[in-house]
Amino acid sequence: MQIALAEQLKYYRRRDTRTQEDLACALGVTSQAVSRWETGTCYPDIELIPVIANYFGVSIDELFGYHGERETKIRDLVSKISEMNRQNNGVDLCVEECIQLAREGLVEFPGNEKLMLCLASILFNAGYVRHGEKHMTDENGYDTYDVEGNRVCVEWQEAISLYENVLESLPVGEDYHRALGELVQLYANTGKLEKADAMIAKAPGIGESRELLRLVAHRNKAGSAYHGKAILELAKTCAEVMVWSVMLNQKHLTDAEAEESIGNAIGVMKSACPDGNFGFYHQNMIWLTMYHSEFLWKVGKKKAAFEALDEALMHARALEKAFSATEVSYTAPLLRNLREPSYHIPEARIVETLPVDWPWWQSPDYREVKAEMEADPRWKAWVERTKGAR
Repeated sequence: MQIALAEQLKYYRRRDTRTQEDLACALGVTSQAVSRWETGTCYPDIELIPVIANYFGVSIDELFGYHGERETKIRDLVSKISEMNRQNNGVDLCVEECIQLAREGLVEFPGNEKLMLCLASILFNAGYVRHGEKHMTDENGYDTYDVEGNRVCVEWQEAISLYENVLESLPVGEDYHRALGELVQLYANTGKLEKADAMIAKAPGIGESRELLRLVAHRNKAGSAYHGKAILELAKTCAEVMVWSVMLNQKHLTDAEAEESIGNAIGVMKSACPDGNFGFYHQNMIWLTMYHSEFLWKVGKKKAAFEALDEALMHARALEKAFSATEVSYTAPLLRNLREPSYHIPEARIVETLPVDWPWWQSPDYREVKAEMEADPRWKAWVERTKGAR
């Protein structure tokens, strides 16, 4: 500590073109005392440390040379927790461990925005894994949030508080928009619509999204990769909105109309990746095909329902492979220049959790359909295939 402080004192004093006498005068000590601090012979009294830091306009951590070490430790901890939390993909594998690691980090680095965001995001996911997003039908027959049922989720209540705190000072950027999006979802879940609308007003329109603005700026090979990413993101978003619309309008759609609409959403994704290489977007195909299987069963297409489950299994295996790679590349004609670094999670357990995750979206109530499908021998055979070798 003495050596680091000595070097930092000399660095900041020379940076500001101050003499030892200038510093001594400002602190009310002798220039000989300053000289001894800078040679590491001794160090200042503890009560002088914040005064010296303020004199140079730096934090105490920076004064002791800890800033770089501190930021590296925080970055590594956030990265570790985030990678662990990705395993909690619809199932609780290590949620509590992630929460505890983030809390311990905040004890060591109180008020750190990155760790606060990390904890908020874990709690956001924990609410879905542990409690689920509860829905109900309103007086007009439209699907809506079961506000009272969602408000009891303590994880979401704490996440809301954390997001509100951090967003007050967080600069606009990727972290800001992710936090804004998750906070809007939690406001909606818990019935805080006025707050949700106020946050939504701060977000850019589709035409001003990062993905589309990159297409304007880059007319080169890099631009070709950005076009590929935009195609995938827009296809994913379009497919998700179609599914959400099915859920919202479920009382006003026949089962056949709902099944066809979900099939069309899958078609949107397949139009972006006609060769079947979805990269990380195999994740979205898992969700879509599992949800589709529910409606295929409801309209009497029982063979097709189990074929959809097998398709979900194929996508899950492909996603595990993508997570284990060092880089993910796409091969469809309009995506060939797109390369993405992998999350590199070789231990990802996506295949084996499929039966638990089914049908992913839980609106409408799926329990009757699941009981019927589980009674079919083909369900047991499919579950066994999810336990097979990768």
